[in-house]
Amino acid sequence: MSRSAHPAGPRHADVLPEGHPSAPPADLNHLDRKVWASTVTRTPDGVVSVGGIEVTRLAEEFGTPAYLLDETDFRERARAWRTAFGADADVFYAGKAFLSRAVVRWLHEEGLNLDVCSGGELTTALSGGMPADRIAFHGNNKSVHEIETAIRAGVGRIVLDSFQEIVRVAHVAQSLGKRQRVQIRITVGVEAHTHEFIATAHEDQKFGIPLAGGQAAEAVRRALQLDGLELIGIHSHIGSQIFDMSGFEVAAHRVVGLLKDIRDEHGVELPEIDLGGGLGIAYTSDDDPREPHEIAKALNEIVARECEGAKLRTPRISVEPGRAIVGPTAFTLYEVGTIKPLDGLRTYVSVDGGMSDNIRTALYDAEYSVALVSRTSEAAPMLVRVVGKHCESGDIVVKDAFLPADLAPGDLIAVPATGAYCRSMASNYNHALRPPVVAVRDGEARVIVRRETEEDLLRLDVG
Repeated sequence: MSRSAHPAGPRHADVLPEGHPSAPPADLNHLDRKVWASTVTRTPDGVVSVGGIEVTRLAEEFGTPAYLLDETDFRERARAWRTAFGADADVFYAGKAFLSRAVVRWLHEEGLNLDVCSGGELTTALSGGMPADRIAFHGNNKSVHEIETAIRAGVGRIVLDSFQEIVRVAHVAQSLGKRQRVQIRITVGVEAHTHEFIATAHEDQKFGIPLAGGQAAEAVRRALQLDGLELIGIHSHIGSQIFDMSGFEVAAHRVVGLLKDIRDEHGVELPEIDLGGGLGIAYTSDDDPREPHEIAKALNEIVARECEGAKLRTPRISVEPGRAIVGPTAFTLYEVGTIKPLDGLRTYVSVDGGMSDNIRTALYDAEYSVALVSRTSEAAPMLVRVVGKHCESGDIVVKDAFLPADLAPGDLIAVPATGAYCRSMASNYNHALRPPVVAVRDGEARVIVRRETEEDLLRLDVG
């Protein structure tokens, strides 16, 4: 790989733009354990490895860009969530974060359930061997075909998201001679401290049935009257990338209040509540996520306290971590292409991927870290913006970070914590080919989602 010098960008001592990182890290070669998967390390020769394999070798074998997924780390995190909540609760992995048949197999082996929100995710879950009764089916606009497929398969629960869906699911279930277990998703009016587009419990959004105005109570009345439905509980989800537990406390208080009203009106104590997911992960060193055992302890205590106050039996709790499991397990490996210093501003580092493999920066103004991984460097830090190769000015992968000033075309850099939503939201913008997902474990690497080819693009183009 080339190590040729190029005109260096601004150093930390120069005047830097507003909003830049306050200071470069003391050691650009250091890998912060908060943002990297558990088996990621630097070898004595300075190359980063994952699962015992150096990234230079992985790049040669699988190309770049590529998502490299630490299977050991994934299994450890899945196991930690399962252990933290124990046998008296259910952990549903949120498949929307990233789903493949290999992931389904891992989840099954580690004892987790699976949450899906489309017919395609359901097909993948069943194809990967997840027992249907351990699948929950979400979504705000499920088609009749999707509902019929789910009920025929025997999914463990369908989460009802509207008044129309209450009737729709009941009708399909009755026509099939089944009684479908369901939960009702309510919006509890909690404003999670997160981006507007991923805050999901305030009333002004598309998900759920509002608690305010008695709508949720009316939804319960209707569900209890329909023979095709077995109402087992209430579902709530307050947002994503959340670090503060106070929102869950308010949500649990309001959900339990609804359970009390249901008991008082109908003489029924629903046996389950689902508090959703949305727990945050570390994308940068500034993020401070909670561990699964801390989350489990806090949620169990909140629900138990609220139920004691309402004189209700404590229902079985479900949670839905997706990002919290898969997010930290993968990083995206890129090759550096062009390097463009802008005097007094920053240096633009272009890589061979971009918004087609990580739309989150453009969509949510998300922040990421980045590191030089094909070698170490003792060069001074320079402020960089890592950008993609797409014909779009918003094609930014990492807005502001520091990399060594001797960075050169051909170097490999990696963006950690890209396991969640990057591959699942990837696109073919500019007819880019979506990268592969390569699982690495104990010195072995295998493709679990292959790289797209130009033939794949043309195969769909039937004009």
